[in-house]
Amino acid sequence: MIFGGLEKTTLIDYPGKVASLVYTIGCNFRCPFCHNPELVDETVETRYPEEEILEFLKKRRAMVDALVITGGEPTMHGKDLLSFMRKVKTLGIFIKLDSNGTEPGVLRKAIAEKLVDYIAMDIKAPLAKYAKTVNHPVDTEAIKKSVKLLMTSSVPYEFRTTLVKSLTTPEDLEQIGKEIEGAEKYYLQKFISTKILNPQFRRKTTYDDEELEALRVKMSKYVKFCGIR
Repeated sequence: MIFGGLEKTTLIDYPGKVASLVYTIGCNFRCPFCHNPELVDETVETRYPEEEILEFLKKRRAMVDALVITGGEPTMHGKDLLSFMRKVKTLGIFIKLDSNGTEPGVLRKAIAEKLVDYIAMDIKAPLAKYAKTVNHPVDTEAIKKSVKLLMTSSVPYEFRTTLVKSLTTPEDLEQIGKEIEGAEKYYLQKFISTKILNPQFRRKTTYDDEELEALRVKMSKYVKFCGIR
């Protein structure tokens, strides 16, 4: 695999662990609020072959507990992603995988082979609004399968939604709550309009802190834990 970015150390991307983070290239969504546009449109200039990442991890084993694989959308890479994860696991390193849930088969294999120790899945919208929100056709049955897979597996997981006020209404969140009801963890992520795929969204607003807290309380009736980031 070829990666489009590397963060040597992160204390916030894997709960309770010191981690390194790699970014895969390419995505099957076109979310206008995406903050990694160079990965989505595959124009990222600095690239890292997996051999370089693996050698880096070997040297860092005494300093980091885990590797976070994010994107783009990692599961687009299918067999290559699973092969890379197998190599990482031979180093005795925990793996957290970020995904949009469009490839439940890849997630299932990673779980079955014990290649992943934590999964974070983005919930972009209620199922009925997915295609409109991500600006791309979506197989919502695949999303449903991934949600069910995570909720019934033994691997720790979280769901999360980045909230752009003009795209995700309180009513939309209520519907999301019904579609992931009973989930262990769900995070509301504040939209920050910095570097994003569609520059027009810099003019869009997010929910303020008071509104977010009210939404958190409302969503807590659907999931076991709801937090704000």
